[in-house]
Amino acid sequence: MTDNAVEPHTPLTLLGTGDMGTALARAWLAAGHPVTVWNRTASRAEPLAAEGATVARTAAEAVAANRLVVACLLDDASVGEALREADLAGRDLVNLTTGTPGEGRSRAAWAEARGARFLDGGIMAVPPMIGAPESGGYVFYSGSPELFAEHRDTLAVPAGTRYVGADPGFAALHDVALLSAMNGMFAGITHAFALIRAEDIAPKDFAPLLVDWLTAMAPAAHQTADQLESGDYTKGVVSNLAMQAAGIPTFLRTAEEQRVSPELLSPYLELMEKRVAQGHGDEDGTGMIELLDLRTGASS
Repeated sequence: MTDNAVEPHTPLTLLGTGDMGTALARAWLAAGHPVTVWNRTASRAEPLAAEGATVARTAAEAVAANRLVVACLLDDASVGEALREADLAGRDLVNLTTGTPGEGRSRAAWAEARGARFLDGGIMAVPPMIGAPESGGYVFYSGSPELFAEHRDTLAVPAGTRYVGADPGFAALHDVALLSAMNGMFAGITHAFALIRAEDIAPKDFAPLLVDWLTAMAPAAHQTADQLESGDYTKGVVSNLAMQAAGIPTFLRTAEEQRVSPELLSPYLELMEKRVAQGHGDEDGTGMIELLDLRTGASS
């Protein structure tokens, strides 16, 4: 006997062996965790058996195998259907299925009513980033703080962990908020390349300029946060909304000249004009958040 006994790796169950589920399973298996897997289409789980996973015939059988149960399925409805016949009493359910904040909260109440602790997750990574610490991928978690504290080391094996609160909806909210910002950025990138496409400008030469410019502009998010918390949307403004709105005709005429649809830019530009028309030209873009907040009716 020694005083430095090695702690056994936590066994776990994984429901769902699509691309992401398979990447998660392989990361846990490579780290020495016993993994039981289940997939609705059984043949998709079989390759993991050759890597050491135990393949369960049913989701209920998979749940019964281990206390820690991770779901990575198509959608929230798939989670409910897969676990319909499973006994969740005493189980720790971690849901890595993409969903909405409301679905996270409802699924937490559903799981807790069946005797399980619940943690929701939002994966900020694509499958090749899983199990690769240098990739920068991570997972937002929210829900039971006790469950997260107990299983944090195990959950950190496939990707980094970021716990964002006891509200089960917060992981999905953080996930979708970041992805929404990403899609807005992609919209701008798409429009920019469309503008230069017909000209003698090499996309590979333009791309570094675009990346450098977006990188330089990204820290503006910190000012937006500061203004939101202070309630002063004019704080630190260096390019006010009225000045920005004055450039709108140039954006639209350029798109027309280049025969490019402005549909990716128009909604944002229209909000800008509306906020200026309401008498807020001395702000920057933060005030437009008021127009998007349907709780206040400001966008009507």
